[in-house]
Amino acid sequence: MDTPGDPAPPAPSPDAMTLRIAAPPERCYELVSDITRMGRLSPECTGGRWVGSVTGPAVGARFLGFNRRGLVRWFTVNRVVAADPGREFAFETRGSATRWAYRFEPDGDGTLVTESRAPTGPRPLGARLFAGLLLGGIAGHDEELRDGMRATLGRLQALAEGHAPA
Repeated sequence: MDTPGDPAPPAPSPDAMTLRIAAPPERCYELVSDITRMGRLSPECTGGRWVGSVTGPAVGARFLGFNRRGLVRWFTVNRVVAADPGREFAFETRGSATRWAYRFEPDGDGTLVTESRAPTGPRPLGARLFAGLLLGGIAGHDEELRDGMRATLGRLQALAEGHAPA
C-alpha cells in the first residue's frame, strides 16, 4: 500500500520495435503515413479514412482507423501529432489513450524504423472493458499489439524494399 511520501510508481514504459530497412526514410514514411492503406502493414488495423477535408498526414488531422480481430470489428478516432516526412509520423488514439509513433533514422543506404506505442494517460474504462470482454484480456491484447508491431515492421520492410506488391 502506498503511503504519503512514497515515490509514485513508474509510468508504463512504451513498447518499441526497431528494424533496419533497405529503403530511404522518405519511402518508409510514405508507406506508414498512408493510413488509408494501413491494412497492408498491420495485422489488426485494416485501414483508415481521413475526417473532414484532410486528404493526407498533417499535424492536427483526424482519421478513423478500422480494426479487426477475428469476428470483432471496431473503429478508433485518431489525431495526427507528428507529420515530418522522412523523420516521424505519430498519432494519438483517443479511445485507448495511446500514442503510436514511427521514427525514421537514416542508416547508410537504409533506414532504422522504430514503431512505438505509449500511453498518453490512464487507459479509459471503455478500452479496459472492450479488451477484457472482446479481445481476450488486456495483457493478452497488449502482447498481440507487440507481436503486431513486429509484423507491421516486417511487412513495411517487404513493401519498402520491393519484395511485396504495393
